Amino acid sequence: MKRRTQVAVTAAGVLALGGIGTGVVSATGVADDDASEQPITGAARDQAEQAALAEVGEGEVTGTEVDDEESKYEVEVTRDDGSEVDVQLDENFEVVSTEDEGSDDEAGDDG
Repeated sequence: MKRRTQVAVTAAGVLALGGIGTGVVSATGVADDDASEQPITGAARDQAEQAALAEVGEGEVTGTEVDDEESKYEVEVTRDDGSEVDVQLDENFEVVSTEDEGSDDEAGDDG
């Protein structure tokens, strides 16, 4: 019984620290920037999508962001095989870089 109590107290402490950490992140604004992301709109979106799809060669645009931390525009393309590519574009819709994010099923099946 004493072992169970120790485990429970330890687990509660870990959860409490996690909550404090989350509060600090929220208070300082240091977190995933999903909440501040702004999608590309209008004609700029059309141009960004065309440039990204031309770079990747296949797939569907599944997300966009203007004023990304890495470039003026970011376009996320999901390929036909499920893998994702982030295409970074400058203000003239020229490709700055691409980052292959892999697929949703990266672990694969071993048997």
